[in-house]
Amino acid sequence: MANEQWQEAVASLQISGLRPEILIEEVPAPARLAPFSAALAVDAVNADDEDLANGRFVVLHDPDGQPTWDGEFRIVTFIKAPIESDVVTDDIFDEVAWSWLTECLTDNEVDFHHLSGTVTRTVSRSFADLQDRKDESDLEIRASWTATNSDLASHLRGWLQLVEMCAGLTPLPQGITAIARSR
Repeated sequence: MANEQWQEAVASLQISGLRPEILIEEVPAPARLAPFSAALAVDAVNADDEDLANGRFVVLHDPDGQPTWDGEFRIVTFIKAPIESDVVTDDIFDEVAWSWLTECLTDNEVDFHHLSGTVTRTVSRSFADLQDRKDESDLEIRASWTATNSDLASHLRGWLQLVEMCAGLTPLPQGITAIARSR
């Protein structure tokens, strides 16, 4: 029989009011990290359905807790988004990108502890038969934290706000809902 806390956690991930640019779907979750797990894939797209950012939001649950988590629920996230080539060499950009994460969690009143993660900037250059491709610069933010209870809606909303920021989407004023566009 499934853990009641787990059922509550999964139900709390069913949030509404997403922007039309945010596409979200359930994907297979890692099975060996905890007795219970769930994963969501997210893509942020523009009006032409071009990718602006993508990521994963994974929830791990161990009813017995795990000492490294100091809790029963662990959120593990990943976001990747293209960035301007001049930003990739800016040493302070890592701190700025990390502050986006902490601000998004705080803005959404996420109750968490044991936050950890990395910010990575990459440049890809193509050669030989691929030399006609433009250089690509990307930002990756990997983060995990321990949730203090099974209500994970604020965690997901905070992380989705970060996806929007990384994608360069203009924030919507509080109380305003974007009109869905047809796909």
